[in-house]
Amino acid sequence: MTQHWAFWAFLSAGFAALTAIFGKVGVAGVNSDLATLIRTVVIFVVLVGIVTATGQWQAPASINAKTWIFMALSGVATGASWIAYYRALKLGNASQVAPVDKLSIVLVVIFGVVFLGEKVSLVHWTAVTLIAAGAIILAVF
Repeated sequence: MTQHWAFWAFLSAGFAALTAIFGKVGVAGVNSDLATLIRTVVIFVVLVGIVTATGQWQAPASINAKTWIFMALSGVATGASWIAYYRALKLGNASQVAPVDKLSIVLVVIFGVVFLGEKVSLVHWTAVTLIAAGAIILAVF
């Protein structure tokens, strides 16, 4: 089961939900940017522990330039996303912020088609449309 993408995707969804709830409570007592920094430090420490415990370290020189560039870009995008997310949580309800944040699902499908050449069926486009509509309804009404 742990070798299937769906296992990890559902686990990610569960942790993402907890992120919204824990983040909303935590950001109440601190500036949202500082809250993001605290979260980032915790993630860094946890990941150093995981990579060390599982022996996954590798020499930086063994990682190709394309990987470095795109992981750096991903890191910048993640940081920007977290900063925006925590500011939104500071100002709004978690039950409104999280659905809007999940519009990223819609954007990932669109970006996947445009930039990665992924093929999406009519059924999937219908689902993407329903996700978008559901997120908007949750956030606005």
